[in-house]
Amino acid sequence: MVALVMLAIIAGCAAYLFLKGTLVQGITMILNLIIAGFVAFGFFEMLVPLLIKYAASVADWAPLICFALLLILVFAILQTVAMQLGKERVDLGKLPEQIGRVACGVVLGYVVTGHLLVAAAMAPLPIQYPYPRFEQRNPNPSKPNKATLNPDGFVTGLFAAVSKGSFSPIREPKSFAMLHAGYVDQLYLNRRMLARKVPTTTTAPAFEKSKGIVWNAPDSLRDSDGKPLGARPGENLMLARAELKGRALKEGGKLTLSQIRLVCAPKSGAKSPLAGQGTAVYPVGYVGANSRLERKSLDDVIPGSTEPLIAMDLAFYVPANLVPVLLEFKDNNVLAVSSPAGGEEAPVTISFTGSSGSSQNEPPQPPPAPEPRQPRSPKGDREKTLSESTRGIVPDQLEN
Repeated sequence: MVALVMLAIIAGCAAYLFLKGTLVQGITMILNLIIAGFVAFGFFEMLVPLLIKYAASVADWAPLICFALLLILVFAILQTVAMQLGKERVDLGKLPEQIGRVACGVVLGYVVTGHLLVAAAMAPLPIQYPYPRFEQRNPNPSKPNKATLNPDGFVTGLFAAVSKGSFSPIREPKSFAMLHAGYVDQLYLNRRMLARKVPTTTTAPAFEKSKGIVWNAPDSLRDSDGKPLGARPGENLMLARAELKGRALKEGGKLTLSQIRLVCAPKSGAKSPLAGQGTAVYPVGYVGANSRLERKSLDDVIPGSTEPLIAMDLAFYVPANLVPVLLEFKDNNVLAVSSPAGGEEAPVTISFTGSSGSSQNEPPQPPPAPEPRQPRSPKGDREKTLSESTRGIVPDQLEN
């Protein structure tokens, strides 16, 4: 279906330029559309929080709305300027014009299709639209199904290339290829469970801390059956702690592992952590009860918690030549992580039960022995005290 729509758009652009346009106009339209796409990719995320602030009901549609508005508005302005500057018709000859117009129409239709596919992927649509990027069950992030000629990958890759160079900020480099590594895959994986009311965004910044923790998984870590974890050639098993604010999550805090990514960079990469090209790695599970690794599919819905803080230690197989840089959650949360810790510097793992959403430090402590009952006073009054569990919770959770 996508291939037919793509061919129709390309044919329409080619026919329009061949019949109504010129070669110069075709080249100008291509350049204007590419520049408009750069502006849309570079600034739509800045407008999303503003739109959500004044229209919270369209939160899931906000990325698409902001991206489309910027793309159309900038393209319209550039086209208006180009038409005013080039009022006189330039004819380069019959044969160059005929061949050039058709060629420009094909390129223009290809670029238009790429931006349309990216915009559609931002929308909260079922996972089979605009095309099934991954398998219906058990998606494999390393094996996506691409559209014919991969137009959406082309436009995102083109902006990722320029964001590392001429389109990068002057003072602090922020590469789109690092912040949104595998952006098209991210869009599709993030909305796989919309049918089960798993939101693609959070209502507010979700990460509790300003710096994340990543460390090498201990050799003592076992799976839920108590078996040692199998090693993968060329990969290291790492744990990353995600501490999420419960009040920032919608629909009771539902999430999936496909909405969590660990973005890694080459060990011998750029000096700035946000420059260069990133690689997204998705979790294989999290540390559950009794400090055991609970292996989960990317589509498994995790109910989260009603607690103010949701803490999870997520497991990732990271290629040996890469180092973690960012931890990302859903569409609008990015957290810088520290250098991987090891040995005594590694923190104590946290167990996440999943069903109840509670977490606790491991290893678990045995329950305290019951205290002897106090005798009643002669007047029959009972001593009123906080229980041990209440005394431990109130001070720690007062701020949340």
